[in-house]
Amino acid sequence: MKVNIALFAAGFTTFALIYCVQPILPVFSDDFGVTPAEASLSLSVTTQFLAVSMLAASSLSEVFGRKPVMIASLFASSALMMATAFAPDWNTLLILRALAGITFSGLPPAAMAYVGEEIDAKSSGLAMGLYIAGTGLGALGGRFIAGFAADFGHWRIGLFVIGVLALISSVVFWKALPASRHFRESAPRLNTILSSFARHLKEPVLVSLFVEGFLLMGVFVSMYNYSSYRLMEPPYNFSQTAVSLIFGISVIGILTSAFVSDFAAKLGRARVLWALVAMIFAGVLMTLAEGLWMILAGLTLLTFAFYGAHSVLASSVAVRAEHAKAQASSLYLFAYYTGSSLMGFLGGLAWSAYHWPGVVALSSISLTIALIIAIALAVIIGRFGRGPRGRKPPLLTPPVD
Repeated sequence: MKVNIALFAAGFTTFALIYCVQPILPVFSDDFGVTPAEASLSLSVTTQFLAVSMLAASSLSEVFGRKPVMIASLFASSALMMATAFAPDWNTLLILRALAGITFSGLPPAAMAYVGEEIDAKSSGLAMGLYIAGTGLGALGGRFIAGFAADFGHWRIGLFVIGVLALISSVVFWKALPASRHFRESAPRLNTILSSFARHLKEPVLVSLFVEGFLLMGVFVSMYNYSSYRLMEPPYNFSQTAVSLIFGISVIGILTSAFVSDFAAKLGRARVLWALVAMIFAGVLMTLAEGLWMILAGLTLLTFAFYGAHSVLASSVAVRAEHAKAQASSLYLFAYYTGSSLMGFLGGLAWSAYHWPGVVALSSISLTIALIIAIALAVIIGRFGRGPRGRKPPLLTPPVD
């Protein structure tokens, strides 16, 4: 129970700090005189520095332990969030957001490795799902507070409050998470670290999971980034608070991610993954409609399927990797957050050039590739899934009766 509380708190803190700027991108455009693509950098620089830094941070957790690295990450990130509220200009804000990306990097790969090491494989799907649920609640809370503050006070107040809440959540994590029992310290040898990365990149299934994370996260971030701009324009004319409430759709992900991940572990993750990708695709296409309810329905389907797919992918990586689990997790998260950064920026260019149809077209290209990979995984694993001694791999196929 304590592990679940701690993982939920960690997910909440990380995503509240990362995604709180998403609904106030139009405010940044107005206050700092930047374009939509430039405003998206307030999120993209964070996720890209996070992506790169995790490659090193995962190795630090192999040396110093999972819990100490995660605690340092959470407290440092909370402090930087509060400092961001006082940024005097756009360049300073981006620098602080970049530094936050570096400090954030200590948590996600270490958390995924902790789940893989400390929790039984049969329960890992539920535990990872609860972590993902925490990220959903954090993203929702951070977005709402920032958007509400932008309407009724100032976005700086919202960011400072988020930093304080993150600090409190960090304390909860510190007190609730049990110390590692199965962690084994490894020497910080560069050759060993690089060799671990290389071995993971030679595993076709793992690489496929990394690519899926890149594509799906890129689509998810692009769709939400520019929904704010779309809904604040005629004929919708949403206020900043109303736009923030739209992000409440992420509650769907909060409530279902643990269930979907646990269900997929029992049925077979490859069998479920392609269906989730298809559902994301359907949700994206639904948003092409002009009717508000159809747009909201599309975003709801997209959100449900995305959180489920992310839970499936994250738990698959955590258990599929047979060695250096933190490095495997960091490679997945590197791809995941690089997708957020790159697609988030490209989505801004697509929006500026073609408005919403451009964003949907960019997302559709990515989802076509993602769906092909997911179907290929289901076919290949189904045909060649049995490993040595007739045993099935535990992740992308159903468990042995």
